[in-house]
Amino acid sequence: MPRISSITIDGPAASGKTTLGKQLSDRLGFLFLDTGVMYRAVTWLALYRHVDVNDEIAVTALAERTEIDIRSPSKADGRINDILADGLDITWEIRKSVIDANVSVISAYQGVRQALMLQQCRIAKRGPIIMMGRDIGTVVLPEAELKIYLDASDETRASRRYQEIVNRGGNADYNRILLAIRERDRIDSTRTFAPLKPAPDAEIINSDQMLPMDVFNHVLELIKVRNSQDC
Repeated sequence: MPRISSITIDGPAASGKTTLGKQLSDRLGFLFLDTGVMYRAVTWLALYRHVDVNDEIAVTALAERTEIDIRSPSKADGRINDILADGLDITWEIRKSVIDANVSVISAYQGVRQALMLQQCRIAKRGPIIMMGRDIGTVVLPEAELKIYLDASDETRASRRYQEIVNRGGNADYNRILLAIRERDRIDSTRTFAPLKPAPDAEIINSDQMLPMDVFNHVLELIKVRNSQDC
């Protein structure tokens, strides 16, 4: 179907980027790269190797010397991708709560973001890709053929995250989730290097009143239009 070979999906936390990216990947056969897992990988490496997560220089050096790779899933265990650090499969290790507690600090480091940007560009050169994050359309792949900025109100995003946790049988506090999302938005949008913002040529989609399938179908239409323009 597609002639477009590079799609970026940016937006704040819990806006539905992962759902959209996975749907598009399944439909188009592109590699789906959630760049957030790469920051989780660096966080895991820092903790595993006893590097102080508050030491930006040491963590940056770790990100620069470790090859982090994202591959199509090799196992049918629920994973979206294989996450590899120097060839070591850490796909599920990076989902532990201790990573959740430290990844925001590491993802704000300019040196880490620059090191991982180079690795993200390396992966993107391998073939058709859907890359998701906060600064993909603006910094990592500004030449992408289709850029999506997926947004929603903080209340809507908190409600969705709350429901996800409850549906998995977990205990959730809506107010805490809302505060955490607002704090993450603040960190992402105010950092000096590569802040969260739409690319000038991004297609901005507010999903407050949309179901995931509505967003998916809308993006498919955008792809069809772009492809027809290239004929």
